Amino acid sequence: MNPQPSWRKPAGIFLILMLIILWAAIIVSLSTWVGDWPVLLQAIFYLAAGIVWILPLKPLLRWMELGHWRD
Repeated sequence: MNPQPSWRKPAGIFLILMLIILWAAIIVSLSTWVGDWPVLLQAIFYLAAGIVWILPLKPLLRWMELGHWRD
C-alpha cells in the first residue's frame, strides 16, 4: 500500500520557484549598479549570485522530504 502524497512537495516546489524568481529580481535590480564595475568583478559577482541562491535549498528540501527543517 502506497502512502498518501504529501502536500509539502508541491508547496516546496512552489517555494523553490518563488525563491528563484525573487532572487533573479533582486540580481536584475542590481544590474545597473553592477554594470559600472570592471568586467572581472561583474563576473565574480554574477558567479557568486548564481551559487548563493542554492544555500536555502537544503533546509527546504529536508522539510519537503521529512517534515522538519533541521536534523
